[in-house]
This record gives sequence, C-alpha cells and structure tokens, in this order.
Amino acid sequence: MPDITLTTLILLCLAAAAAGWIDAVVGGGGLLLLPALLLGLPHVPAAHVLGTNKAVAIVGTSGAAVTFLRKAPVRVGLAVRIGLMALAGSMTGAFFAAGISSEVLRPVIMVVLLGVAAFVMLRPSFGTAAAGDGTDRPVARARIITAIVLVGGGIGFYDGLFGPGTGTFLVLALTAVLHLDLVTASATAKIVNVCTNAGALAMFAYQGTVLWQLAAMMAVFNLAGGMIGAKMALSRGSGFVRAVLLTVVFSLVAKLGFDQWNA
Repeated sequence: MPDITLTTLILLCLAAAAAGWIDAVVGGGGLLLLPALLLGLPHVPAAHVLGTNKAVAIVGTSGAAVTFLRKAPVRVGLAVRIGLMALAGSMTGAFFAAGISSEVLRPVIMVVLLGVAAFVMLRPSFGTAAAGDGTDRPVARARIITAIVLVGGGIGFYDGLFGPGTGTFLVLALTAVLHLDLVTASATAKIVNVCTNAGALAMFAYQGTVLWQLAAMMAVFNLAGGMIGAKMALSRGSGFVRAVLLTVVFSLVAKLGFDQWNA
C-alpha cells in the first residue's frame, strides 16, 4: 500500500466508481481511472499504476457483465470467442507498441472518433434496434468471422498498441458488424473486456506490479459503479447509451487533442 493521504484515497475511490459507471454503460472508463491513478500516485512506477488499474477495472467489468447477462440477450459463446481473439490481438499490439509513436497515432484516432461521432449523430437509428434483434435471429457466418477477427483481433491489437477508448470502439464495432442494439453491444463488450483484462492482470501479477491493497479498496467502488451503470443502461435503453456514447467520444477527442497539444 503506497503512502497516500486519506483525501487522495477517497478521491481515487470516487474516480473508480465513476469509471465503473462509464465503462458499464458504453466503455471508456479507463479514460478516467488511469489518469486518476497517475495523478494520485505520482511517485509510483508506471508499471504498478497500470497493474493496479487492471486489478480495479476487471472487478467492475465483471460485475457489469454479470448484471447485463441476467437481463440482456447475449451470445456468451460468441462473446468469449471474440474476447479470446482480442486477448491475442492485445498481446500482439503490446509487442509492437515500443516501436510506434503515440504522437503519430493520436491525430489518426481523433479523426476516426470525429467520424464516428458524425455517423452516430447523422444516423439516429444506429444501435436502436429492438433489444434482442442481434441475438434472437441467426447471424450470417461472415459477420461472425468478421466480429471475431476484426473486432476482436483488430481492436484488441489497438488496445495493446495504444489503448484509449477501446471499450467505446468495441461497442460501436459490435453494433455495426453484428447489428446489435447498443445495450446488447455494451453487454457483449463487457465479456470481451473481462477476457482482455484477465490476461493483462495475470501478466502484471506475475511481474509483481499490482498494489493489491489499494486495488481492493478501489475495486469495491468500481464494482458498485459498474453494476449501477449496467442497470441504468438496461432500464433506460439504447437512447440513453447513445447519449453517453457521444459524450465519451467527444471527451476522448478532447483528451487526445490536449495530449497532442502538450506532446
């Protein structure tokens, strides 16, 4: 347990709760949680911050996944297959990450996100199909393969290579490829995130770079936020998820722009 003040600990726990809520609704909770840990633990090595971040995030993501699975119609087998491919993709991306400049990637990702935002705003029907449409009817084999290879492998690779907004990209891609409503896509994305977080956490734990006591306390709040977010997404539907999605996308663009400006 690092030597931190009670005020810092409270703020970190509140950030964990907020991140869990955001991640459950539409993904992207790491955009809040990781910077909060970096600010709250300025003298802790980056590897320990990353490891602790994963230990906290996997608890909230798992709680949100369980909450979704109780009420949202999700193909668990397909979600796990996508998750395993995403795990392999993230490991590959991490392997190449050292040779890639984030200063080059940021502008590209910003343009992609702005395009995504424009698409969602200009297509009000995107992701608003009746809940269950993506699971009650058969999905073409080609779409399933695309989801596993491109969504799992491609976004998993991006997660290992760069990272910000992975959960948001998962929700958007699953909606587009499998024709899911946004609520079902969010539920499926949670299962994929559990798979990738588990692999990353196992590696961090093996390397001894997890602050377990701090992670345990923050994880309680992250779990609560994740379960509340999942319940709100289920009760309020795709329109609510769509509004949060656009908010997160624009916030991500702003953060990337700020990072690029200060690079």
